[in-house]
Amino acid sequence: MTDSKPIGFWLKLVDRMIDEQFASTLEEHGVTRRQWQLMNVLALEPSTVEQLDAAVAPFLVSSASGGHETSAEHLTELIDSGWVDATPDGYELTGRGRIAFEKLEALVAAQRTLATEGVTPAEYEQTVSVLERIARNLGWRD
Repeated sequence: MTDSKPIGFWLKLVDRMIDEQFASTLEEHGVTRRQWQLMNVLALEPSTVEQLDAAVAPFLVSSASGGHETSAEHLTELIDSGWVDATPDGYELTGRGRIAFEKLEALVAAQRTLATEGVTPAEYEQTVSVLERIARNLGWRD
């Protein structure tokens, strides 16, 4: 029998590798992973910073002192690039931002396909379901 690694090992390893892959893919196009996540939310509908924070909460960094980053910190470059507009009601993708999003979406889809090669849709769904149950058992609420 082989020495099996615990779930925490695999979670940390896969998370780090996903971050690295996304970073290399997206940064070539001037976008961070957090900015991509925000664009993904805004592609569905305009949102306030509070709605964006809730949508990407697991990815926002908390500090040891109890503070945490917000989506607003990641929106500045997207606004400066003309991909996102700040409106009285929140934020939304611009036409230029939607074109950039669609190009990035194809790159991200290719990364996801590569990452899940050899994994059946049923295995993927089961893995996600198990991880969600573990998160809920540990106190996560959406």
